[in-house]
Amino acid sequence: MPATSRRQFLALAAVGVAAAACGRATASGGAGSETKKLRYQGWAGQVTLPELAEDLGYFGDVKLEWVGNTISGPQDIQSAATGQIDFGGAFNGAVVKLIAAGAPVKAVISYYGVDEAAYNGFYVLEDSPIRSARDLIGKKIGMNTLGAHSEAILDIYLQRNGLSPAEIAKVEPIVVPPVNTDQSIRQKQIEVGVLGGVLRDKALAAGGIRPLFSDYDLLGRFSAGTYVITNRFLKQNPNTARTFVTGVAKAIEWTRTTPREEVIARSVEIVKKRGRNEDTAALKFWKSAGVAETGGRITDEEFKIWVDWLVEHGDIKAGQVKPGDLYTNEFNGYPASAAAAVSPSPSPSPSQSRS
Repeated sequence: MPATSRRQFLALAAVGVAAAACGRATASGGAGSETKKLRYQGWAGQVTLPELAEDLGYFGDVKLEWVGNTISGPQDIQSAATGQIDFGGAFNGAVVKLIAAGAPVKAVISYYGVDEAAYNGFYVLEDSPIRSARDLIGKKIGMNTLGAHSEAILDIYLQRNGLSPAEIAKVEPIVVPPVNTDQSIRQKQIEVGVLGGVLRDKALAAGGIRPLFSDYDLLGRFSAGTYVITNRFLKQNPNTARTFVTGVAKAIEWTRTTPREEVIARSVEIVKKRGRNEDTAALKFWKSAGVAETGGRITDEEFKIWVDWLVEHGDIKAGQVKPGDLYTNEFNGYPASAAAAVSPSPSPSPSQSRS
């Protein structure tokens, strides 16, 4: 595995040890009471499923408290593990690394995934000479963070196309903020850029780039990332945790059963209401959350592929973690057997547009 991934793993390991040692989490409001406030990090210009769930009224008296933005899943779950925020989300491979390193957290619901509409592609300029995996040797590939989803997908692609470990080490993944990736490709600061979701579709609409491959090409439809919460928080605040997880599950299903135009309109409304001077132009390209299972329920298979990948690369030992120990569906109250339509609770806002 590239040295960057190993540095990322060591950072996660350090966080895991620190989190296990201090055991921090949001304290309950008092003896016998549960917190009704959940601190979290957002993503600039985007609406997360928890933000959508809150806007739809699915959290009841539980409120979100935004503490800032992130562009990194590993950083987000590190912050959750050390108690700086109350939940964080990341690629499942990063979740495996963090828990294997000793962090006392549990995955509670899937929040993004890959399907025909929601996927991450590796893009090059239309006239780029890059046509194959071997052409990536010595090239810079821009992605939102290292040691996470995009780097894992890149590694799988290179392996499946016959590159040796020495050749893979010559491919250079680098960090580029998602909102700058398209521009970085066009200005030739990088040869390849990872684009997903609305940012991908906005870039494609502008023309001049083409796909090399995607995670959907490699692995098909799957849930790719989960929200994690500390074990201590789950023990101290089980009802709040259930409200949060079930609310996110309802929001997932709301996006499936609501006309796309309405989902987009509501997303735009949410971004405008929070008043952070964000560009909403990319939101019109939203298509799907990509979550595979009903209500975001987690399965062993969604973790097994990354456990096996990490074992193969020597980042964790065989048998060190078992997929079933990494997550729980206990707090997900959305029926697993029925993808029933869900309706939003009355909103104080007269217009309910959003995504």
